[in-house]
Amino acid sequence: MKRSAIKIDLFAGDKRRTKLDKLGDPLALLDKHIDFAALAARVDRVAPRPTSMQGGRPPYPTETMVRLLVVKRLHNLSDEQLEFQLLDRMSFQRFCGLSQLASIPDRTTVWTFENRIGAEAAQAIFEGVQQQLDARGYLARCGQIVDATIVPAPRQHFTREEKALVEQDAMPADWTPAQRRQKDLDASWTKKHGQSHHGYKLTVNVDVRHKFIRKIQTSTASEHDSRHLESVLDRANTSADVYADRGYPSEKHDALLKTGGYRNRIQRKGARNRPLSARQIQRNARIAQVRARVEHAFAGIAQMGGKLIRSIGQARANFAMTMMATCYNLKRFAHLQSVRNAAG
Repeated sequence: MKRSAIKIDLFAGDKRRTKLDKLGDPLALLDKHIDFAALAARVDRVAPRPTSMQGGRPPYPTETMVRLLVVKRLHNLSDEQLEFQLLDRMSFQRFCGLSQLASIPDRTTVWTFENRIGAEAAQAIFEGVQQQLDARGYLARCGQIVDATIVPAPRQHFTREEKALVEQDAMPADWTPAQRRQKDLDASWTKKHGQSHHGYKLTVNVDVRHKFIRKIQTSTASEHDSRHLESVLDRANTSADVYADRGYPSEKHDALLKTGGYRNRIQRKGARNRPLSARQIQRNARIAQVRARVEHAFAGIAQMGGKLIRSIGQARANFAMTMMATCYNLKRFAHLQSVRNAAG
């Protein structure tokens, strides 16, 4: 008989799980170091489970559903893709505690859970992760960087008459209920570097030392970047330095930072007939070297499958953007932990 590498092994599943751990499964690191039960408790406080006296299929535990949301956003999966991957991928099943279950949450279950808990619960998850990062020594250090990124949404196509009505917060009478459900009236247009963009905006505060997202503010794309500077300032950062690009300088912000005891590290912007001096140009260059670290956070979010969201409306967009920031922090935490483990 010819020799073959294909051999049946009753313990093949256990051996594969062991090999996954040796290769460094990021989900296994999160499972080891993040207390998902505590995150689930936060969700239940914000959005208590509805009780039903009529029987029916019992709900999945909140912790299981929170883990599903993390897997979904880390890999940019739709609800349909998430259902398929949970059936197919051993690492997902293990992380979500579904390896030995006869059934898994389907796409409708995931969609219903997201809409039930809402953006407020997503914010509770974000803050819960933040608290656990601090407890593990990843405090906000060395200053904070504030910046905003456009989060694209599917472009809406309106006739001239429909657009005029939408701008007046009205809705065309001839739209069917199905059309109304598919029209995103909250997303807006903006221009950046000469190009038009449609969607929403995510403003973040990233600490210089660890590059975790510490504070967030969500809005529609047409709102100016600088509008949310005050709402994302982090008093917990160990340094008073606040970095931002040339979209943020203003007398209001200068006074805000001075009153709050911060050191102003906002880049200056030249004006007509008032170009920047050589010293200001040098200052901007020094700030840019530090401020560039916030782009690593935006790139990390993009690497999870892109920033495009396919939901309809500001409320669902807020949920999606908050989970983006949360899962970026979890991904960053897994990387830093693997580096710590490798260093011994």
